[in-house]
Amino acid sequence: MTPGSASPPGASTGTAARPQRLGLSLLVIATAQLMLVLDDTIANVALPSIQRDLGVSASALPWIINAYVLAFGGLLLLGGRVGDLYGRRRVFRVGLGVFTVASLLGGLGMNAELLIAARALQGIGAAMAAPNALALIATTFPVGKPRNSAMAVYGAMSALGITVGVLLGGLLTGLLSWRWVFFINVPIGLAVLAGTVALVEGPRHRGRLDTPGALSGTGAILALAYGITRGGEHGWTDPITMGAFLVALAAAILFLFLESRREQPMLPLGLFGDRNRAGSYATVLFIGGGLMGTFYLLTLYLQQVLAFSPVKTGLASLPFSIGIILSAGLSSKLVERLAPRAVAGPGLLLAAIGMYWFSTLTVDSTYATHVMPALFLTSFGLGLSFVPITLTAVHDVANERAGVASALVNTGQQVGAALGLAALTTISIGAADRRLTGAAATLQAGIAKNDTDLITRAHEALTHGYTTAFLAGAATLLIAALVATLTIITKRTQRSEAAPSETEA
Repeated sequence: MTPGSASPPGASTGTAARPQRLGLSLLVIATAQLMLVLDDTIANVALPSIQRDLGVSASALPWIINAYVLAFGGLLLLGGRVGDLYGRRRVFRVGLGVFTVASLLGGLGMNAELLIAARALQGIGAAMAAPNALALIATTFPVGKPRNSAMAVYGAMSALGITVGVLLGGLLTGLLSWRWVFFINVPIGLAVLAGTVALVEGPRHRGRLDTPGALSGTGAILALAYGITRGGEHGWTDPITMGAFLVALAAAILFLFLESRREQPMLPLGLFGDRNRAGSYATVLFIGGGLMGTFYLLTLYLQQVLAFSPVKTGLASLPFSIGIILSAGLSSKLVERLAPRAVAGPGLLLAAIGMYWFSTLTVDSTYATHVMPALFLTSFGLGLSFVPITLTAVHDVANERAGVASALVNTGQQVGAALGLAALTTISIGAADRRLTGAAATLQAGIAKNDTDLITRAHEALTHGYTTAFLAGAATLLIAALVATLTIITKRTQRSEAAPSETEA
């Protein structure tokens, strides 16, 4: 998907953990975030093995992925608000526990129905843990360099999760079994749970859960995510797709109406009153769309056109991880001296150039001379942008709204990822079909018949589809660069105390 600059919500340094515990705290938060995000993609490479083993129908197979994404993205806001009211560390622990148990159930799943249900339960646990992991940075790390460094690592884990998911999924499926893409979360989840003793709980905040707001807001996001997902599979004029969008619109209107009249709303609309914060949320949405959609299509290009194995495809994603790590570390230092948009804007422009480079791929392109440098450039640019964008999104928010502000970052990334995946996949399939109807199926038929001419035609059509979508992905990241540059005007995000007036609704 998918998916800051210096100060999450304004907890004072007095609530921070002791220096000797900061390292363990960062390890716990970073590992949790990586585990939650990589489950967006870890099962992708394993789908053919799951289909053969459990006899999953073609129509049910996508829901092994979608069930997680929908539950995760749809319930993030609620998870953030629950953390604000009942304790972020407590809700973080509960979410990790649910996620770990669901991972065990997924690995033990004996049929498609049980596996899909386990994936949805994983998504519920992730929605409880993810926003509170980000909010816990505010209560654990003091303002300044420690918090900047923590946010750099957090942002890197958010981006790395997508690539690590593909890498780990390929390795586990190829060397062990598809069930290990779920079992692997069990020991990691238990270790992270044990490490949460290092985290600082911070104060709990008085208030009520705002059940009507929770139901309408969550319903709007779920309906939107479902409509996006179904639209990518069945077309944007499909009656059920259009119905889902209408439900999303109606629920969103109801949600905004309720929240504007609540004394203690689940989502204080004042969060969007700050230009910098609203611009950051919009930018995260575009980043999530460009990142997830493009990476998914690149994985298909590597397997279908360059004939990479699942394990080799996973290993081929390593330059992305290297680029993210290097640039996130650089970004955390740059934001101490430069305005957020001075770091994020150029970073997103670099990512857009890398994406455009992908749009020049051909059937004869090689990994070493074309794919790898474009992948590194894209990841390096994205890594530069993650830290200032994420920190600006949660900067200067009153402590009692930390969970909700943090949840909006993750919600934007997940919803953007669903939208980008559906839209770019639709563009790719449409462009390929204009060259050769059913290009992917034709490729498989050509391979089965050992028909060189048919394989060549299919490769050309598929490559045309992918490069057309990559061009759209480049445009998406260019829009993100413009949004960040034009809307994020704050000079710095280093402040020890929040300004409550910005977060009151």
